[in-house]
Amino acid sequence: MDAFLSTVLVLGFFALLAFVAYRARAAREYTEFSLAKRSLPLALIFASLCATYIGPGFSLGFVGRGFQSGLLFLCVGLAYCAQNILVGLFVAPRLRSLVDCHTLGDAMRHKYNRACQVLTGVISVGVCGALSAVMANGAGSVVEQVFGIPLWRAAIFSAVLAALYTSWGGLKTTIMTDALQFAVFSILMPAMLLFALVRDGGRGAAVFSVELAAASSTGFQSTSTLEIVGLIAAWFLGETLIPPYANRALAAQSSRASRNSFVLAGVFSFLWFALMIALGTVARTEVAAETKGDHVLLSLVQTTLPVGGRMLLLIALLSVILSSLDALLNAGAVVFTQDVVKPLARISDRTSLTCGRLATVALALVAAVGATAVPEIITGLRICYTVWAPAILPAAVFGLWLPRPRPLAGILSMITGATVAVTLESVQHAGPKAATVPPILLALAASLAAYFLGHVLVGFRGRR
Repeated sequence: MDAFLSTVLVLGFFALLAFVAYRARAAREYTEFSLAKRSLPLALIFASLCATYIGPGFSLGFVGRGFQSGLLFLCVGLAYCAQNILVGLFVAPRLRSLVDCHTLGDAMRHKYNRACQVLTGVISVGVCGALSAVMANGAGSVVEQVFGIPLWRAAIFSAVLAALYTSWGGLKTTIMTDALQFAVFSILMPAMLLFALVRDGGRGAAVFSVELAAASSTGFQSTSTLEIVGLIAAWFLGETLIPPYANRALAAQSSRASRNSFVLAGVFSFLWFALMIALGTVARTEVAAETKGDHVLLSLVQTTLPVGGRMLLLIALLSVILSSLDALLNAGAVVFTQDVVKPLARISDRTSLTCGRLATVALALVAAVGATAVPEIITGLRICYTVWAPAILPAAVFGLWLPRPRPLAGILSMITGATVAVTLESVQHAGPKAATVPPILLALAASLAAYFLGHVLVGFRGRR
């Protein structure tokens, strides 16, 4: 009976997703596929932004860290909240005001040159592929829990499902399904916390503050100051203007809608992080202490809820993860088409649409294959952040704000930032664990130095 109910609920959720995707209708033009004709209102952009960033890292991962280290990761999460608000106030409106832009790479072409656009596109596609693998790993874990199938099969199933409806309708379908998924998990996840606190006569609520203090003390004592600084830097910078967010900033119907959606999403992210840390704290009295961090929330669902509630919460978790995966697949496909293919070959609107759909499927396959190689969700996210921030942010931010940014500065910054970040991550992964300066800070410093060098060289050449 339990297996039958699980199957019916999960298949029913998939059918609902398919219905929403169908009602959103297939994209008929490339502009519709990539930016939904830049017509999306504040409410949809806000819901989609929240659904996009609340993936497995900000759900499964944060609950696991709340279980292990209490308030430590709530402090880390505050950096992410601040980043969203600052992007909304100062960056998203400027990005939206650019004419004829589909991607961040397009903005780099406007501000620098075509070479910067292609380089931005290559880095963006790589980061989207890596982040998609992390999301496929999280989705696979949930499907594995429901159906008892191996992780690799579950990851393939999840990636293929997301690719089907994303390639069908493009950004509009992705945002419509994200809005549905946002409604599902924003209702069910707080309900689970309330249930866990009041069950058994309120036993969970009675010991909550004690467990939170114990976990927080352990977390801060076991984490060095350098590690904390590195985590805050990674969460403050690591997701800034990644392709799904840049696409949503560009797809808003106005600069005002773009700005307000990011600010509201930043406020909501704090509430979400607090909820996840609270669930991790509640789990300390319900779940075995040796439980792996990424499995804490799934174990809490299994041990505290009746069958019907358990299946609803697993659907909510699947919603959380698919909303991030479909956003990354769409954004990566648009970036590949707009920033890698179109600058190198003249193609029609119809061919661009076909290219975007094929790229969506290709990225889904990459995600499915790479899912089993993800060591841990939070670790996977941190590695992606370490590469993205130094490789893209200095060139992007200076490009948007300086009156005459230099193409050489942008190219040197991107190449140096990406190379140093990948090298340091590889060395750190291969060597013994030690308290060193976080790779993201070293790579960011190298990227800024390279940008400054390029700017100076061009100025010196001009004076001669």
